[in-house]
Amino acid sequence: MKIAFTTTGEKLDGALESRFGRAPRFLLYDLEKETFDLIDNQQALNAPRGAGIQAADTIVRSGAKVVVTGHCGPKAFQVLRAAGISVYHSDAATVAEALSEFRSGGLSLVESADVEGHWA
Repeated sequence: MKIAFTTTGEKLDGALESRFGRAPRFLLYDLEKETFDLIDNQQALNAPRGAGIQAADTIVRSGAKVVVTGHCGPKAFQVLRAAGISVYHSDAATVAEALSEFRSGGLSLVESADVEGHWA
């Protein structure tokens, strides 16, 4: 299973980004292979509108089944949920910490968006 983490970094010790749609990149971690790839999110990051939807579309195309982030807006959440992708909330400082929390069952499954659209 693949998990997408919002991040500002390029490795597992990189910071977990609190914003989904405006995250600079996603770290796509493969639990079976224990490897990861980076997905650039510059198109959504720089979009004047629709960043969350664009980012969610990127995640859907990546094959991820789970997203771990700080916060997710309503439109992005709707796209992810429609695609069958689970969203988990984490306040971890790094992707590695969030991954550890996920593996131990310590993250909360998000049932709805937790910020308004156009959250800065």
